Amino acid sequence: MTITPPPRTDDSPLRIGFLDSGLGLIGFADALLTRAPSTDLVLGMDPANRPYGALTAQRLTEVVLASASSLAQWEPDAIVVACNTASVHTLGALRAQFEPRIPIIGTVPAIKPAAATNRPFAVWATDATTASDYQRRLIDAFAADLPVTRVAATGLADAIDAGSPERIEAAIAEAAAQTPTDVASVVLGCTHYGLVADRIQHALALRGITGLTLFDSPDAVAAQTLRRVRATHAAGVAAVPLGTATAPLPVLALGADRAADGGGPTSVTTTSAAGGYAAGGTAAGGSGRVLATYLSGESGRLPAVLDGYTAGRRLLQRETP
Repeated sequence: MTITPPPRTDDSPLRIGFLDSGLGLIGFADALLTRAPSTDLVLGMDPANRPYGALTAQRLTEVVLASASSLAQWEPDAIVVACNTASVHTLGALRAQFEPRIPIIGTVPAIKPAAATNRPFAVWATDATTASDYQRRLIDAFAADLPVTRVAATGLADAIDAGSPERIEAAIAEAAAQTPTDVASVVLGCTHYGLVADRIQHALALRGITGLTLFDSPDAVAAQTLRRVRATHAAGVAAVPLGTATAPLPVLALGADRAADGGGPTSVTTTSAAGGYAAGGTAAGGSGRVLATYLSGESGRLPAVLDGYTAGRRLLQRETP
């Protein structure tokens, strides 16, 4: 199936692209719709090349550029790279190709705000990220004097992509068993994990770890995305001028934004809940639609496994026929 993107017009609503290897983008798209419920979305998943952590930096850059190019056909107001690994290795290439016309927003594990609590915490991430120098540098930079436990949640992202409750529960149980009982918080170091935050909290509670904060970044990235869109339009370098439907941007007020500046990946203290994040709770109703979904560059439909996740069900309801 081939989709020819219609041209943007003066009355086009805000349009944001999201990309990841799999379902990691779902919670981030849902968070954006909470803040700006009339936003249209274009989504890029890459099942042929996942997991991204297994690719060389050169190959990862190639496939992410290809995914972003599919989204760029739709003239989005911004593209969000909803993958920590891709953000680390490809933001430079993406920004060189698409900015300033299309802002590129990345993600990073919320280690800094977890460290700001000055209490012990754990970081759950994929095997590749847990073993990476990148994660070690983040911990050394922000939490060198704190007890930090690096937990490899082996197979959890793959299980989430597969929509397998049994595999999800097994992977969470294994990671929970590696998590010290004295931690005050857990950083969700993979963008997929927020989709099962409630199950993570339950598994940790079974080990006696209660009153725990889960740090995740979808709401912060949503806020950052909208800031970057405003700045790009204010500078007069946007791919598509703001029309009557997007000026002012249709943004719900959720309190003070706490994200870092717009120059790089963003993370903020965000307590995860069953929907994948806390601020805003659930995606608000609105006219925003999922205009197109690309699967490794080919036009497709949202995966049926999204029905197993709260945020996924909300996106399925917004998918155009």
